[in-house]
Order: sequence, then structure tokens, then C-alpha cells
Amino acid sequence: MGQIIALCILAVWAYMTAWFLAALVKKDNSLADTAWGLGFILLAGLTFIRAHEPAPRRILVTALVLVWGGRLAAHVFARNRKRGEDFRYAAWRARWGRWFVLRSYLQVFLLQGVFLLIISWPVVLINSAPQSGPGWRDLAGGLLWLLGFVFESVADAELARFKRQPGEKGRIMMQGLWRYSRHPNYFGEAVMWWGIFVLALGSEGGWTSVASPLLITLLLRFVSGVPMLERKYRENPEFQAYARRTNAFVPWWPKKGPRPAV
Repeated sequence: MGQIIALCILAVWAYMTAWFLAALVKKDNSLADTAWGLGFILLAGLTFIRAHEPAPRRILVTALVLVWGGRLAAHVFARNRKRGEDFRYAAWRARWGRWFVLRSYLQVFLLQGVFLLIISWPVVLINSAPQSGPGWRDLAGGLLWLLGFVFESVADAELARFKRQPGEKGRIMMQGLWRYSRHPNYFGEAVMWWGIFVLALGSEGGWTSVASPLLITLLLRFVSGVPMLERKYRENPEFQAYARRTNAFVPWWPKKGPRPAV
């Protein structure tokens, strides 16, 4: 297992360094967002190829990561292709000044690589550690992953469609899944990793991978997801009214009260 971990660390370092160099050339640190989903595919594929045997759970988890990571990377690439650097990265570019290159490498790309390694641990574990036979955990984990995938992909599609409508620039999305959560796509991503954790419980030492869903949930809810995105809208009266009615993360029925005009 030590060799597998070392190989994964080396692969992620080389992978994130390559994306960092590409971002320097394009002057766009938003490339880190596209790199995120593809990085999980890299580790899933690498560890699956090195597996002693293609056990059903290994095939399943590798396929799930391929579907999720591929869809997410394609979505992010299409979203960012013509809009330039994301406002969060642009703000850091201005704030970091002459330290921008070093801090970009350490705080954007390498730090994301560390998160990638921790969150992908249940996948690495399934593809590398001894496995029990298929059981109820595989069904429960697969269904939980499917629920999260539906939430993330549907929410992303709803938001993309909303932004393409004439006259909606600067408005707040409050329809579909967004009526029940201010960030249903982030909620879906977290649920997917809880599903993969349940799958990993059929592996030797699978309980150690609980750090994966805990970390992605904390990051999305309290660090790089909800807070950073909502900072952009905190002075927007429409968003303030929406936030008073709607849960930030876990979907639930809107609170009673006057609904903001759409």
C-alpha cells in the first residue's frame, strides 16, 4: 500500500504542476476547476490498472468516478471557455501581487492536489486493498452516489439553462432544485462521496476513508464552496430575500414568507 500511496502522490504532483504551467501560459487559474474532476479519473484509472484483479467493486467505483469526473470537467470547461478567469481567482491575482506565481502554485494547484489525494482515498483503497464479496453496502453506496449525481448534474444543467435566457444576467436562480437549496450542485457532490465511502466499507480498512466525504462536505459548505460564491451576492437584495427562504446546502422546503420576484 505504501508504494501505491507514493505513486499517487507523485502522479498528482506532476499532474497539478502541468496544469499550473498551463495556467501561467493562459493567465487563467480557472483551469484548476477543470483539472479537479479529471484528477480523480487519473487516480482511479492508475490504481485500477495496478489492481491485482478487476473485482466487481473496483469496476463499479472506477466507472462511477469516470462518469462523475468526466461530466464535471466537461461542464466546467464549457462554462469557463469564453468568460475568462473566474472572479475568485482574479481577486487573488490582484491581492497577491508579486507573490502571485508562488502562491498560485502552492495555494491553488498543490493545495488542490492535497485535497484530491485525501478525497480520492476510498477509491484508491477499493482498487488496492483486499475486498469482501459484493453485498448490501455496494447497493446502498451505489444508490447514494446516484442520488448525488442526479442532484449535481440536474442542478448544473438548470443553472446553465437559466444563464442562457435573455435578461437573466445578474439575476438569482430560484427554480427547480434551486428552490430547495441555494447550492444543490454542491450538495450532490458531497452526497456522491458519501456513497463512495459506503462502497469502501467493503474494503479492508475502509472505515479510514471517512475523511474523504467529511473533507469534501466541509470544503463545499464552509470553505471554498458556499461562502466564497455567496460573497459575490451578499449586497444583492434579491439574493438576501432568497437566502432568508432557502437552505444553503441541504435541500428542504422554502421557509414561509413573501417570495422574491423572479
